[in-house]
Amino acid sequence: MAGGFWAKKCFSVVVAVALMQIILSSHIVAAEEIKIGIMVPITGPEAAFGKDMENAILLAVSEINAGGGILGKDVTTSTSDEACDPKQATVAADNLVAEGVVAVVGGYCSPATAPTLKIFADAGVPFVIAAANSSKLTGANPGNGFQINSSGIDQAMTAVHLFKEKRIRKLAIIHQGDGYSADLSALTEKKWKQMGHEVVAVEVAAKGEQSYAALVNRLRHKSPDAVFWTAYCADGALVIKQLRQGGFSKLIAVGDGSNSPKLMELAGKAAEGVYCFSNPMVEYLPGSRTFIESYRKKFNLEPGPYSALAYDGMNLLADAITRAGAADKAAIAKALKETREFKGIAGPISFKPDNTLARSNFVVLIAKGNTWALYK
Repeated sequence: MAGGFWAKKCFSVVVAVALMQIILSSHIVAAEEIKIGIMVPITGPEAAFGKDMENAILLAVSEINAGGGILGKDVTTSTSDEACDPKQATVAADNLVAEGVVAVVGGYCSPATAPTLKIFADAGVPFVIAAANSSKLTGANPGNGFQINSSGIDQAMTAVHLFKEKRIRKLAIIHQGDGYSADLSALTEKKWKQMGHEVVAVEVAAKGEQSYAALVNRLRHKSPDAVFWTAYCADGALVIKQLRQGGFSKLIAVGDGSNSPKLMELAGKAAEGVYCFSNPMVEYLPGSRTFIESYRKKFNLEPGPYSALAYDGMNLLADAITRAGAADKAAIAKALKETREFKGIAGPISFKPDNTLARSNFVVLIAKGNTWALYK
């Protein structure tokens, strides 16, 4: 009996030691990794944009890890789906905080991005916002968000300069009531009126409608020289198609939420000659060739309109962590704020005091055939 007792006790000690070794080794592994959150729409109407952004971020991570990681540690990621929906986005943000990420890259839809800023700020998590650019994000930002896409103010300025060049007198604007499109609409309307011109209509188009006949009819009676669609691609293509079918032959422009080739795919010939105010796209970026080739090789896809910014966002974050000297959230945020002329493929990155991009990166595109071409 005594021998059995001691045998059992020794066995228990061995098991306990083994368990302790497993626990310690798991902590060592965890300590050798830096976990980054990715928050983009993976489901919903903007999922294609979100997946493109996720791909670009994962490409950057694979290159970072192949080069030795950050501070000698491998980067791991966790993707959370914001679905371009504010309620879903808050759940996505809560999940990333609970997982213990040290920073987040992503942010496509401005209305979905806005409510996550406080969640991340309360947890001290810095957030590199790659695409969302509503000027309202600035007011919602407690200081932890860093926008690397130019703001809606910059886009509105790009828009009115084109309208002036094209000698537009009467402008009609269509938005969809969400934070991004309504903000861009309001900014453009204000600036156009300040320049002494007329906005003859500001319309709100319901999301997911199949017929915009009533809207087209109202605009016909207003006789605008140009129509500016400030919302997203899926509904925008249908509005453009129905405007052309309704006899509107004058200038149509869209904002950066519609800068996907999918617009031409959905609108067909009606999209020909449509102007787009866009963030920098890889096709027109000097020095992006290597990125394009790497993206194609890894995913067997063409990089999309926000791929360059998403890729830059992850590399900027890696640079900030390196400058911080540790995967410490407060130190990373400080390093991001101190960024000066970080060389991304979409252009140099520095921040204004409100953490928005220091210089405009918007370009004007025009639809030719089934693709976008640089206007000038």
